[in-house]
Amino acid sequence: MSGQARLMVRDLRSELAGPFDLDLSAGECLAITGSSGAGKSLFLRMIADLDPNEGEVRLDGVERGSMPAPAWRRRAPYVAAESGWWRPTAIEHFPPDRTLPARDLAARLGVGPVQFEGEVARLSTGERQRLALVRALVLEPPVLLLDEPTGPLDPDSTERVEAVLLERLQAGVAIILVSHDVHQAERLGARPTVMRDRRLEPV
Repeated sequence: MSGQARLMVRDLRSELAGPFDLDLSAGECLAITGSSGAGKSLFLRMIADLDPNEGEVRLDGVERGSMPAPAWRRRAPYVAAESGWWRPTAIEHFPPDRTLPARDLAARLGVGPVQFEGEVARLSTGERQRLALVRALVLEPPVLLLDEPTGPLDPDSTERVEAVLLERLQAGVAIILVSHDVHQAERLGARPTVMRDRRLEPV
């Protein structure tokens, strides 16, 4: 994969945002800041093909349109600021063959077995957020699209999440991160950008 971007975006656009052009290398983190409503979440959702869009998106040279949408989203999962849950318990949201690594990863992020196996309705906002991240991480994707992944977390939980993200970056995962914490971008060694009027600009 020498000289090739892990994630390549060309002329990605919709009626609401863009166009966007982006090259993201393996092990690189892109941090996006910007005011509310500027289009940060929309940009991530467009890459994940969750919202209507046009343009070219490639992952390790493979065009997004060459695979079914669910397969693409497993390779480039989007973790929303408030993720959806459609089953009563958290553990039901993980494939049976990924339950053990998911449990271990949740423990690393400070979510114990009682919460992991318990009802989603009883989880705190921060516990749901960390488990949503685990849900994406256990897929072992080459790209992560993270929308305020530590927004509701306390400093200790934030540190735990950042430690795991740094490990993934070192392993070659590319990450696009929406965060209002400029210090978080620095801790992750991220390339800073800002979303203005639904266009992405370097800082």
